Amino acid sequence: MELNIAILPGDGIGPEVTAEAVKVLKAIGLAFEHTFNFKYGLVGAAAIDKKNDPLPQETIALCKDTDAVLFGAIGDTAYDRDPDAKVRPEQGLLGIRKALELHTNIRPVIAYDDLLTKSSLKVKQIKDTNILIYRELTGGIYFGDRNLSEDGTIASDVCEYHRYEIERIAHAAFKAAQSRKHKITLVDKANVLETSRLWRRVVKDLAKQYPDVDLNFLYIDNAAVELIMNPKQFDVILTENMFGDILSEEASVIVGSIGLLASASIGDTFAMFEPIHGACSNVKNKGVANPIASILSAAMLLDHFNLSDEAALIREAVDKSLKLHITTPDLNTKYDNITTSKVGDFIEDFINNPEETNLNFTNIHLGQSTII
Repeated sequence: MELNIAILPGDGIGPEVTAEAVKVLKAIGLAFEHTFNFKYGLVGAAAIDKKNDPLPQETIALCKDTDAVLFGAIGDTAYDRDPDAKVRPEQGLLGIRKALELHTNIRPVIAYDDLLTKSSLKVKQIKDTNILIYRELTGGIYFGDRNLSEDGTIASDVCEYHRYEIERIAHAAFKAAQSRKHKITLVDKANVLETSRLWRRVVKDLAKQYPDVDLNFLYIDNAAVELIMNPKQFDVILTENMFGDILSEEASVIVGSIGLLASASIGDTFAMFEPIHGACSNVKNKGVANPIASILSAAMLLDHFNLSDEAALIREAVDKSLKLHITTPDLNTKYDNITTSKVGDFIEDFINNPEETNLNFTNIHLGQSTII
């Protein structure tokens, strides 16, 4: 198969982790005789610096002319310190989602056996957790009208949803549940918000088409508690934009690091794959950024094109890296010299040598990750 992939490294640690995902995709291409063509574009603060625009038109054109997008991270502390800035890096991410109509965001949350003790939660609480969060991505408060009074004392952000926006992601979530444990939890705030009441009515109506799926409901405040207290109760979580953003970030506590959480953003025509973490500008270029979320996002990219064996091999390599403690400092207490690039090197080497199981740690210390 030949795929043209747009690479948008973005800001902060984005270029570092994306480079490792590209490295792994190149290894998959060689191992399975695929041709992956990578084309790079600017977005976020990097685009503002060079184009004075967080999402240049040429970046949008690039993404629309390729088969898929691999995204890094977005944001810069300089803009965080200036809440009144009219042009912000985050506008690039929201803009690309809207431009490509990426309405369905899918975020797996898996508690790896080898990392159960890395979580601040009790092992018995999180063991066997495997959740799929379906977050609506192009509607709601993030895309509603914003208003600020002339004197700067009154502000409003409008949360708006249309029935069709709810239906399209709900259908996707129900179909996913049918291939899993046949259970969906709709997270809303229907006791207060009119938009949530619409969500509940629409989803209850659609549930009639999926009689084999058990539909449950939780208010967002209760769901946030239950996600920590008993995450194993969840299978597929379906929710709106802001609630999904918050819950998936919270879920990083379960897995031990936000550096493990990948995502896919799917539309009717285009698709983008990205780690859910931010730019973490304070640690950029230090070699400590965890690339696994970006690498797992690349695996989700392969899944999207039905390259299941290829995606499975990446996940097997990631599992092995976690088992052998070939991870960055956010997870690693055994070795102190495993950098971002060394994690990528190990996963690349595993793809090239999947039958081998023992790591030559001497080579790791020399800056290589060769399996023997």
